[in-house]
Amino acid sequence: MSANHRTDQITTVSAEGVETSVRAKRRLFPWLALGIVPVLVAGGAVTAHAHKSVDLEINGEHHTLSTFAGSVEGLLAEKGITLGERDLLAPAPDTALADGADVVVRTAREVTVQIDGEEQEVWTTALTSGEVVASLFESGREVSVAASRSLAGGRQALDMPLVVDGEADVVADGATTRVQLAGTAFVPDALEAAGVEVDRTDRVEVRTGENAIPVVVVTRMDRGERTETEPVEFETVEREDPTMLEGETEVVQEGVPGERTRTFVTVTVDGKEAHSEQTREEVTTEPVNKIVAVGTKARPAPAPAPAAKAPAPAASGGAATATPAPAPAPATGDVWARLAQCESGGNPTIVSANGLYHGLYQFSVGTWQAVGGTGLPSQASPAEQTQRAQALQARSGWGQWPACARKLGLL
Repeated sequence: MSANHRTDQITTVSAEGVETSVRAKRRLFPWLALGIVPVLVAGGAVTAHAHKSVDLEINGEHHTLSTFAGSVEGLLAEKGITLGERDLLAPAPDTALADGADVVVRTAREVTVQIDGEEQEVWTTALTSGEVVASLFESGREVSVAASRSLAGGRQALDMPLVVDGEADVVADGATTRVQLAGTAFVPDALEAAGVEVDRTDRVEVRTGENAIPVVVVTRMDRGERTETEPVEFETVEREDPTMLEGETEVVQEGVPGERTRTFVTVTVDGKEAHSEQTREEVTTEPVNKIVAVGTKARPAPAPAPAAKAPAPAASGGAATATPAPAPAPATGDVWARLAQCESGGNPTIVSANGLYHGLYQFSVGTWQAVGGTGLPSQASPAEQTQRAQALQARSGWGQWPACARKLGLL
């Protein structure tokens, strides 16, 4: 008969089940509680033929019974006890029953254990979780019984005691504490005796140690959240500028990297991260693009070379003399005033409409810095602007101001 079809006369290995079993037995045999021994009545006379006193242990609960049964099987039938196919009975059913005999009944149950790291379902008739792991440990495998889910619900690990009048080791937070437990003791009793508190997220399991002493192992488990950041590269954007000559470029705005944030849910075991899973990713700081102005204004064609003049008649007996080409206009103060008037209307603080060119001579910021200027050209004094314009002309010529220089006859 399977365990699912047993009557309420069969006990379980839980504390609650044992109490139920005792109550059931008392309902079946009220004379046990009263100390009444059944007798046979024959022809008006009372006899006690083949009377025996037997100790019957059911899942650790002892009962002294009076019986007339001749065998163990007869005793079970007389008391209405039905066994499942995996239940334990000692001695065998056909064993003759003598006065003072001991009969043991253990109800089998299916439990979940970890064997070599893999979860398995096994059947056992052990009365304590300590016995469960000890019996399986004898096979040379690493065995543990999880207790966390039961503890979180206020129940005991496997609904089974840890030990009965025995020792246990409690391992938690890097320390091992041996405790002596009296009577029927459960995992919480061992934790309390060792002064160890557990949270609902902690993992508690029962293993076996030396001399088959059960070991209660507490693993601190914690769920949390952490973030990681990484840069987001900026892009470079080119913008056409009709006021700049073709081939000229200038950085109008420097690029700034952004930031991307990733969020992870984590599981830590005894303070060390054991698992993480990404739950969110977002750009928390947008990058700033780099902007480069690119000139589109056509460069002026080079000025044609002056036509060669016919050599002057040579003096009698003398060689012809070449006429030199006219030199560019000298860089006099009047020239710089006229150039400033052409470029900016003579306004030292003016800035072009696109924001790229500044001051009397319409310096770009890059060119201004190249000749030693700092800040913005339009913020410098007229004298400094003229000084740096003269330095630029001495280095690069009048072509730095192609339109106005041509207009003024400087090219």
